[in-house]
Amino acid sequence: MKAVGLYKYLPIEHEESLVEVNVERPVPHQKDLLVKIEAISINPVDVKVRAPKDKQEDTPKILGWDASGIVEEVGPDCTLFKPGDTVYYSGSITRPGTYSEYHLVDERIVGSKPKSLTFAESAALPLTAITAWEGLFDRLGIDLNKKNENEQKSILIIGGAGGVGSVAVQLAKLAGLKVIATASRKESKQWVQELGADEVINHHQSFLPQIQEIGLDHVDYIFCLNNTDQHWDNMGEAIVPQGRICSIVENNEPLDLNVLKSKSVTFVWEFMFTRSMYQTKDLVKQHDLLTKLSQLIDEDKVRTTLTECFSPLNAVNLRKAHNLVETGRMIGKVVVKNG
Repeated sequence: MKAVGLYKYLPIEHEESLVEVNVERPVPHQKDLLVKIEAISINPVDVKVRAPKDKQEDTPKILGWDASGIVEEVGPDCTLFKPGDTVYYSGSITRPGTYSEYHLVDERIVGSKPKSLTFAESAALPLTAITAWEGLFDRLGIDLNKKNENEQKSILIIGGAGGVGSVAVQLAKLAGLKVIATASRKESKQWVQELGADEVINHHQSFLPQIQEIGLDHVDYIFCLNNTDQHWDNMGEAIVPQGRICSIVENNEPLDLNVLKSKSVTFVWEFMFTRSMYQTKDLVKQHDLLTKLSQLIDEDKVRTTLTECFSPLNAVNLRKAHNLVETGRMIGKVVVKNG
């Protein structure tokens, strides 16, 4: 089957950074689905894995995690899907990726594609939606079903216009929270407001004075989606005593946990590949949340975050998409689709 992969880790401008290859079509076993890929989206993790380094692959490394498509075959232990079903998902970082005609994925991390969305619109969502959902509801402990209680609380979403932020703003608002998103450009500020943010502040300035200007003493929750090192002290100032902070961005320098000690603040990481990487007992929760997300989308309560789309799915367009993500100025998500 056709695929796009790499042998060398090169700058994206290099023609050999992503190349078209032929690889053997995989066969589903156990709980695997073989999915015919219709569209994929590119995330910062794709760029990080592909980033230039002194390493070379003997066989092509296939990147990509987000995908939407049609189930072609199912493994003998599958019970959730059948051939012909339309699905969307973000696969496992430990397995070959989605830059290919067909792809194997464990059905327990797959959801039924939203009926109201195209394949391209659906492909924009899984990785970011899973990250946002787990960050808000599993890690920060917010209850989506307690809207009345949540209306008394606030959340600061750092990096509200990016892929994860674009979903997190919508879900936090749906849960009833007062949503404060950070954005520094006119177009990104407009984007988060359209998604439902109540207030917008600038992440290049101190958080607490800006939060106090909009009438709050502190915020109850913080979801950090951009540069944990840079924002660490700012988050410590802005969080309420006994509040909760979740970050998805790895630190480059040691974090001083004493910043949070006097306030008894909870700090937690979110990494959406944890369940698939470690085959946790609750792996099927990603199937459940993608199923619930599809329902919310079809009820017009959550919208796709697709803002850029290239076609067809080939090395040239994947290099374009990687280049766009590498700028760090991406609003929403970029998708590459077939046909």
